[in-house]
Amino acid sequence: MKRVCVFCGSSPGKRPQYLEMAERLGNLLVKNNMGLVYGGGDVGTMGKIARVVFEQGGEVIGVIPKALAQKEVAYKELSDLRVVDSMHERKALMAELSDAFIALPGGLGTIEEFFEVLTWAQLGIHSKPCGILNVSGYYDHIIKFLNEAVDQNFVRSVDMARVLIDESPEELLKKFKTYKSPKVDKVAWILGLKNS
Repeated sequence: MKRVCVFCGSSPGKRPQYLEMAERLGNLLVKNNMGLVYGGGDVGTMGKIARVVFEQGGEVIGVIPKALAQKEVAYKELSDLRVVDSMHERKALMAELSDAFIALPGGLGTIEEFFEVLTWAQLGIHSKPCGILNVSGYYDHIIKFLNEAVDQNFVRSVDMARVLIDESPEELLKKFKTYKSPKVDKVAWILGLKNS
């Protein structure tokens, strides 16, 4: 695993644990010689993790749409800041550059970006690990929702197994290293539900 994409907030959030975890994860990436791919901002938890990795000489690739870069939220000191035309281009490039994905606490953009790469894994577009770093129980309700979606036959249990979850970044990276993407046919599953 050469690079990890981290989806995280442009806000620091309410609890100090969110910034602390961004720092801890950044230090862990540097320690393991893994690069960071992220949204290119210098604010919130995204700014924190980028600064931690960058200031220690680790690889940081920021990907930001022009509209946000022009609002001066970009981390301009980065040696590899890629400015793209749209959010769609941003997400596609981040996915292309990364070998794994982690969601730290964040808002709608963080959740949307994570669920998009998770959906791509479900559809067989990639086989990269997708993980939630559940800091201070932040994602408990989303995890509960996903389990309910499995229970109601909207999500397969095998696809829920694609979501690697931990409160510890060290343990989450261990899960990444042993992850094997399930090979299943979603269409066959849908047809099986239809015929039952």
